[in-house]
Amino acid sequence: MAQSPSNNIEFRRIFDDHFVEVQRYCARRLGQEEANDAVSEVFLVAWRRLGEVPRGDAALPWLIGVARNAVRNAGRSRRRAGRLAVRAQLADDQVTPGPEVQVVQKAEYREVADALESLSDADREVIRLRTWEELTAPQIASVLGISLSAAEKRMARSMARLERAIERRRTSTRPRAIRKGGDA
Repeated sequence: MAQSPSNNIEFRRIFDDHFVEVQRYCARRLGQEEANDAVSEVFLVAWRRLGEVPRGDAALPWLIGVARNAVRNAGRSRRRAGRLAVRAQLADDQVTPGPEVQVVQKAEYREVADALESLSDADREVIRLRTWEELTAPQIASVLGISLSAAEKRMARSMARLERAIERRRTSTRPRAIRKGGDA
């Protein structure tokens, strides 16, 4: 969406009047590169929402509020990147199992995947939220729109159903001993 010349002038005035304060706010809380990114984000928001930016003295607090959000977002991104780096380092440090272990693991994974697919959609969703997404019971309750108690019960029941499904598959696929006495 193209901005009118008067909007361009208004944005330029806001930028010129408040750039230094916004930059200082961000620089005091972030490293230089992150601060530059945050300042860019602040003024991008101001450009996109120019009609919402208060005029006069009220513009700076509004811009600082946007900067505060940009700084928090940068902090979250930094923490996520740090956790990812730690996970990557841990993965690099792990010894790769030999082929015999990989064959057994693949069979076990297939066994669990097949058992999981035999469950209801609701059970699968609860198990996936807990194990794949690593959500806590309160988070699962929020996602599903149910009480904490209901979420805890669903998790316990779903895991019990999964365990029974795995056990059923194991007993139905295990080789049976041949009775003595020759061929039958």
